[in-house]
Amino acid sequence: MRDNEDLTLLGNKDIKYDFSYAPEVLETFENKHQDNDYFVKFNCPEFTSLCPITGQPDFATITISYVPGVKMVESKSLKLYLFSFRNRGDFHEDCVNIIMKDLIKLMDPKYIEVWGKFLPRGGISIDPYCNYGKPGTKWEAVAQDRLAHHDMYPEKVDNR
Repeated sequence: MRDNEDLTLLGNKDIKYDFSYAPEVLETFENKHQDNDYFVKFNCPEFTSLCPITGQPDFATITISYVPGVKMVESKSLKLYLFSFRNRGDFHEDCVNIIMKDLIKLMDPKYIEVWGKFLPRGGISIDPYCNYGKPGTKWEAVAQDRLAHHDMYPEKVDNR
């Protein structure tokens, strides 16, 4: 018997890719290391969504970092979830906040941050960042500090 028998997407070759926003596709599994804090980081360099005004595609790298509590997000379900934004019309800032809020609802992490690095359209790129620290824990203060000091030393942007 598989240790994670509740996971239905990992290894499943009959996946149907949904072209509409689908937070219900997200799956979790138990964090086996709840006794220590650690970061899990996902990089999605092929994120796409649509401009809600023009309908034109927007492309980004979405970075998700979180400190798990009891539950962790399964990576293939996360990939399918992020894929579901492909035909969704949202501003860049909305995309990162929706992703973060959906993941908070799903796993109740100790800490999470989502950063979108969107390719420029109209001569400007937009890189929204949001984070959350579980209220009443040390992670609440970490979130406030990381937000206050976010992007103090931005990278040189020469590839977009």
